[in-house]
Amino acid sequence: MEAVITQFSANNTAQTTAPDDFDDAGILVSPASAPSDAVFELGLWLSGLESFLNIRNHSFTDESRSNAATRDWTKEFRLTHSTLLLCSKLNFQHGKDLPKNKPSPDEDVERDSGDASGSSRRESALTAEDTYKLSVVLKDAILLNEGLLRASPLRLGEWTAWSAFLSERLKSSDVFERLIKTAEKSGEEFLPEHLREVFTKPSFAEQSDLQTLLPHYAKILKWLSVVGRMLEKDEPLKPTLLIFARVYEQIQEMLGIINNRLLHFTNQENALFASIDAAAYTTSIELKKVYNQELTGVVGIRPAPSVHAKIETSYALLNDSFQQTLISFAQLFEPSIEPHAIFPSFQIKYERSKVLRQDLWNILQTVKYAEQNPRQSAVIELNKQLTSFLIGSMHYLFYKDKETVERFVEEILVTANKKDLVPILHRFSAYLETLFGQVNMRAVLANHPFQTKEYSNERIS
Repeated sequence: MEAVITQFSANNTAQTTAPDDFDDAGILVSPASAPSDAVFELGLWLSGLESFLNIRNHSFTDESRSNAATRDWTKEFRLTHSTLLLCSKLNFQHGKDLPKNKPSPDEDVERDSGDASGSSRRESALTAEDTYKLSVVLKDAILLNEGLLRASPLRLGEWTAWSAFLSERLKSSDVFERLIKTAEKSGEEFLPEHLREVFTKPSFAEQSDLQTLLPHYAKILKWLSVVGRMLEKDEPLKPTLLIFARVYEQIQEMLGIINNRLLHFTNQENALFASIDAAAYTTSIELKKVYNQELTGVVGIRPAPSVHAKIETSYALLNDSFQQTLISFAQLFEPSIEPHAIFPSFQIKYERSKVLRQDLWNILQTVKYAEQNPRQSAVIELNKQLTSFLIGSMHYLFYKDKETVERFVEEILVTANKKDLVPILHRFSAYLETLFGQVNMRAVLANHPFQTKEYSNERIS
């Protein structure tokens, strides 16, 4: 496989070979178009790579330590290889967009004495020399990674040695650290405009606890937004494991700050204390769901639909939870604020989840009725509801649940014998109860408890 290696000459010209497809790890991600986006994404992926190399903290595997020593770690090597290729491609893209001529003395003065935002923006940009230095580091790492892949299968010993070497090699470059800091600075400013307005009011000025936490929430949401974009564009999703590795460390850092703040909180009856305490509790639960359940074993999964299902669920659990937490913080200072005023997509998710929850409840009642009274009229009504559900609100389910529902529905629709149908309906009823409970726990429905509507089967009988 050809490596994407960036080389810069004295006059800032560049050449590269950029394959359209990387390897079976599926790590091709469309680089950002704007230079500033390229710098951010370069910092984001390098930060993810740094965290992923520390894989003993979150290996995304479902094995014991003894099995880890004997299994094949080639997939982890492929993930690092394709991520290095992506970083090289982003580095090359940024290098192409750099001005060929050196800035004038006046421009140098402006860069050094600009305002705070402008200065931060200019200092974060890579120079041609920075880009060249990074390209050399990436080139060496890519070539060595390719050589190791040719020696597969690879064991834990090789992975440990490789991760230690690559971490040290990357950190030896000041460009590496600067890119990560630039991406994190950009992430800390990733808050909706309406939320910024709420948190700049005089009533918020003295809330130092929240002022400390908000940049961490913003940074996590910024990292997750890249996962959301990849899901939306139906891009290969295994590289998101590197992003989730970084998010894991970001969340742990944030939880440490929250717990420290709670210990030193003077008034535990304060509404802010209760809100921060609830945020810590919720985050801990979601963290376990994502990293101990959903993402466990993803490294070794090959079918794309299975990877998509786990990544989609993990993204939704974390993203919706953090958005809901920020909304609850904002409502402490502006009780009348609506969630969709801060996150427009929140209202769409809420409306869809509300419809889905009601439809699941209605189908569950019909299934139970048909199980107890498997007459033709009841089965016809059930088939009608299921067919409507398939083309309607079923699309609001997570990807992992759609396939199971479709299998049940197909089995019910083709089963004509009542004796065979009843056991199927019993299993489907149990599954629907679990699914209904999961939908009801979505973050967007947290403040909207389900109201059981009176459901009648008179039209069936």
